[in-house]
Amino acid sequence: MAQDTTQNAARTLSPAASLHGIHLPLVTPFDRAGEVAAEALEGLAHEALDAGATGIVALGTTAESAALDEAERDLVTDVCARVCRERGAVLTVGAGASGTRAAEASLARLARWPGARAALVTVPSFVRPSAAGVLAHFTRLAEVSPVPLIVYHIPYRTGQPLNAAALRAIGALPGVAGMKYSGGGIGEDTVALLGDLPPGFEVLAGDDAYVSPLLALGATGGILASAHLATARFVELAEAWRAGDAARARLLGHALARLSAAAFAEPNPTVVKGALHALGRIPTPDVRLPLLPASEASVAATLERLTELPA
Repeated sequence: MAQDTTQNAARTLSPAASLHGIHLPLVTPFDRAGEVAAEALEGLAHEALDAGATGIVALGTTAESAALDEAERDLVTDVCARVCRERGAVLTVGAGASGTRAAEASLARLARWPGARAALVTVPSFVRPSAAGVLAHFTRLAEVSPVPLIVYHIPYRTGQPLNAAALRAIGALPGVAGMKYSGGGIGEDTVALLGDLPPGFEVLAGDDAYVSPLLALGATGGILASAHLATARFVELAEAWRAGDAARARLLGHALARLSAAAFAEPNPTVVKGALHALGRIPTPDVRLPLLPASEASVAATLERLTELPA
């Protein structure tokens, strides 16, 4: 499908598809034969949207995308694209690579899914370029991407800390719509960034346990793995902060932070998948190596936290 990707990259998300609310980075369910359980995946997507999620993220790290082959990644994207098209929801697709040329190629493939509204692209990992190199990387990607970019800042995985000024420079690029912010906590740079955002650039919380304070500081929503387990409550949290109901937001935020801490007690998405399986929502709790299934104790603790959410 031929497209003028340079022209497309300059567009931004429409108001109806702006980066607000809760976007669910779907796990990839597997059946007992170890294949992608497409029907269960479709069910999870519909359940999330029924519960008020703004959109679905296909092929995020929660989807174990690195462990999927190309045909499986296409299947996952096809399922998510179909559901989002039927429901009028925002579809974001994980893409990118540590090398700029490889990231360009990954983004170019998204032209196959015209319903995709954004690409979630991680800051280059392992190679540890300078802040200027990261900026040049995203400048190039924004120029060629068929969809706007959501930059995924997660320094404890990429090994690349970036201060508020560097993140602000990336956010000011044409074709960059927002950022999934997973800074591993809330510090001076977090406050500085959210206190002075470039026009048209929005921040989505990516550290589940910190979503409530990030919303209080000005984030417009979140991309949250633990929202699989309580989508409507995370939606309620975002709406409470947007409405200025701080008392309700604090009560719910603290309870959801405890749920998120339990869900991340072992490597993501192992506990989330274990809990989804225990709840009868996916056929197996299986993950692919090098991940191992979560322990029964972690799954039980997460399900217990789920029962403790306030009415």
